[in-house]
Amino acid sequence: MKKNTHPAYRPVVFQDNASDFAILTRSTISTKETVKWEDGNTYPMAKVEISSASHPFYTGTMRVLDTEGRVEKFQKKYKSGLYSKKKKKPS
Repeated sequence: MKKNTHPAYRPVVFQDNASDFAILTRSTISTKETVKWEDGNTYPMAKVEISSASHPFYTGTMRVLDTEGRVEKFQKKYKSGLYSKKKKKPS
């Protein structure tokens, strides 16, 4: 391999901001923060907004943000517009 063309592939700790969850894995991400891990070594740390510990799909706590369905919302939006069906007057 050529020198200085590939980023450093090293152990990195990913810390979830939404929960108290951290995982040690390998990555090429560059970080300025470090953290002392359970094994006593210091590793670079990257903070993430969401992980499997806080994602609704994995936790099973789905949050309903939209109470109205997609079809109803579409129909309400285009009810009186260009796409609405016009009734014919009986002759």
